Parts: sequence; C-alpha cells; structure tokens
Amino acid sequence: MLCTKLCRNPKGHQFPRDVKLKKLWLKAIRRLKFEPKSGARVCHKHFKESDYEKIGKYSGIENQRKILKKSAIPSIFSWNVKPTSSETPREQRLKARNYRKSLFPGNDSTQSFSDIQPLDDANVSHHVDILENQPSTSTPLPSTSEILDQNNCTKGTQTSNILRLFSTDLLLNDNETVNYYTGLESYSKFTLVLSTLMPMANDLKYRWTRVVGLSLEDQFLMLLIKLRRNKPDFEIGKIFGVSRTVVSNVIITWINFVNDIWSLLDIWPSRELVDFYMPENFKSYYPSTRVIIDGTEIPIQKPSQPDAQKVSFSQYKHRNTLKFLVGSSPGGLLTFCSEGYAGSVSDRQIVERSNLLQICDTGDSIMADRGFNVQDLFANKGIGINIPNFLKGKSQIPGVLIKQDQRLSSQRVHIERLIGLTKTYKILTSELNQYYVPIASKIFLVCLMLCNFREGIVHK
Repeated sequence: MLCTKLCRNPKGHQFPRDVKLKKLWLKAIRRLKFEPKSGARVCHKHFKESDYEKIGKYSGIENQRKILKKSAIPSIFSWNVKPTSSETPREQRLKARNYRKSLFPGNDSTQSFSDIQPLDDANVSHHVDILENQPSTSTPLPSTSEILDQNNCTKGTQTSNILRLFSTDLLLNDNETVNYYTGLESYSKFTLVLSTLMPMANDLKYRWTRVVGLSLEDQFLMLLIKLRRNKPDFEIGKIFGVSRTVVSNVIITWINFVNDIWSLLDIWPSRELVDFYMPENFKSYYPSTRVIIDGTEIPIQKPSQPDAQKVSFSQYKHRNTLKFLVGSSPGGLLTFCSEGYAGSVSDRQIVERSNLLQICDTGDSIMADRGFNVQDLFANKGIGINIPNFLKGKSQIPGVLIKQDQRLSSQRVHIERLIGLTKTYKILTSELNQYYVPIASKIFLVCLMLCNFREGIVHK
C-alpha cells in the first residue's frame, strides 16, 4: 500500500518501528492521522541519495541493495520543491546556521570535547521531540542524521569516529587489522571469500526477524569477528551499533547459511590432484598418501544433565569437549572433516562412523598418529595405514625404526599445523556456550573452510 497521495510507485520502504521516528515520517508525508500497517510503503523517490547507506559501515564494501540510514526521513515531495535560490553561498550558510541554532537553543559551537554526549536512545528521542515541536514551513525537513551530526561534532572532525571502535579506512588499508578481526590476510581476501556466498546471501532466511540497517557485508564481518575473536554478543553489538538480540540473530543465521553453502563443495581432491600438489619429500617416501588424519577437541560448557556430562567428558583433556576427525592432503589443503562427537568417543569409533573408508580408493594410504590403530578397517579395500611403530616394552630399538618414525613425524606435522591454524579462531579454543553447542559441527566446518582460503603453510 502506498502512503503518499500523489505517488503510485509500487516500490518503497516500510515505516520505521520507532514510534517517534514514525511520527516524523507521517509528518513529512502530511498524513499525521494515518495508521500504517505492515504493508505500508513510502516510495524510494521521496528520499535523498544521502539517506542511503552506500557503503557498509564497517566492511567498506558497496551495498548491493538500497539500505536506508536508521535516521532517514522522506523529504522530496511536490509541495516542497523549491525554485533555484538566488542567495549567495554565504547567505545560504548563514541561513542554515541560524536554523540549526533555532533547533538547539543554547548550543555553543565552541563547546569542549568533554561536553559532547555519546549517541544513545535518550539523545535520539530528545532531538526527535525538538523536531516535532517545530512549526511547519515550506522548507524540507532536515534528516535526523544531519541534526545529530551537527549536535555531536565540534571543531573539525575530532569526534567523527567517537562511536566506532575501528574505522572502515583502517579495515580497508591495514592488513594487520583485517587479519586480527577476520583471520584473512587482506581486505581483497575478505571480498573474495564473501563473493563465494553471493548472490545466495541476498535471499537469507533469518533465524528470527529480518535484520534491517546492516548490509550483508557488515553481517558477514560480524560473523568473522565472532569466530575469530569470540567477543561477547553484547560487545559486538556495541561495535556495530545494534542490540545483542540482533547480533545473536545474525550469527546463528549466517553460521547456518555459510555451512549450507560450503558443505555443498566437494573438498575431497582426486588422486591426480593429490599427486600434482604433493611435495617432493612425500613423493620420495610416502607417494601413495591420500590424506593425513588427526583428531582434535574443542571445549564446551559443562552440560546440565549428568548423562551428557559423562558422555562429553574427555579423559585426555580432563574437561567436557566435542571431538572432530580432520584430514588434509599432503599439499596442505584441509580436505576432510567429520561431524562433532562427544569427548568420550575414541578416535577409532569416529573413523568407523565416518565415510573415510568409502571415499578412499584401493592403493591409497592414510597417514595418522599411533592412536589410530585402524588397519583392520581398511585392509579389505587395500588401503594402507602409515602410523609410528609401537616400541613400548622393547629393550632395544633398531635404528631403522627410529629413522622411519622420525621421517613419518616430520610429514605428519602438516596436519598438526593446519589444526593449529583452525584454532586461531578463538571460538574453537574458548569454552563453547551451550547456546552454540547444537551448531558446533557447523561452526567447526566454517572455521576449517576459512583456513582453506589462507595462503599455504606447507613448504613445497
């Protein structure tokens, strides 16, 4: 339903939920008694270009959809189009300055930096009340964002970034900052990873309500900050200027979405690809290696149910954990990831329940740690298992066995390094909240796939 009497454009923007901002919209379209329903729209032609977020506030990527600023107010109508002014620029600036002074009586442009109040709901409400009490004129209503910018900034731009923990420019130009917040090496790598999720991200189905006011780029950045730094939802909300509920909605939605997209990718390479990218030292001693496997655990919050506590307790870590089986190619690509299992489940049990036997071919070999005593599971298919020798209890150890084990360990260290790379995402090293445990397998896969976008750490 269209809400301006002289406009018939079917495309438009929904009314804001904020009651006072909604009143400003109704006042702007001259329909104060109108009660907008969920389908009510105001045509986008009634908004200025400056009312839209052209660039993601924190990612710096150009928004693909028209996203209104939170404080935008429709201001372009047939009844307030003014003829070209004959006033000089100086007269126009003086008029604008006097108008702003009338909005904020007693506001001294030379106030000290310490007098500036941070932008919060109370300040917004205060400014909206002032606007509502102004007499109606033929002059277009200034946007709330313009008023707030004038009221909160003093000499030059010394407070322009007071509400932001880091600036877009810093994210764009400083690779160290990009790596700190996202785990990716550069801003260009950030855009590359995001491109793998487009255009599907345009049709996101949110966990709860639809998120308004955050671009897809900012939402993806929010997800990476959560994974990489594991900051509390409250703190992330302060960074992006949204509530903790919105942060939770975005994180859950994007974890499910990214997992759904990336889990469709076949990351298990063919025998030919493994051979092509295999380092020379592997070709010399272990040419049939298809995958190097190892287990890893992530800590979780202690379950409330005694049975769950017992099943998830890891004797190795001496705490409640989830366990994963991870595999990599000799060339350093993470190529296998199992579902998460309770911490008490053994490595052999995870191998039995995985599809590793089905995806390996006859003649392949698997490199593993001594704990993976699973030769009998793969023998019938002609798949070998390369593990260190069992030397416990032997009084004399032949030198050739020691040399074999040393050589094997020097190659198997690749998977340990790659698992260590996944653990740079702090959500996997901090105690995972019970809220996220049901999607722990998805979180782990997303972190693993992000590591595959990193430059290789295995020397060729």
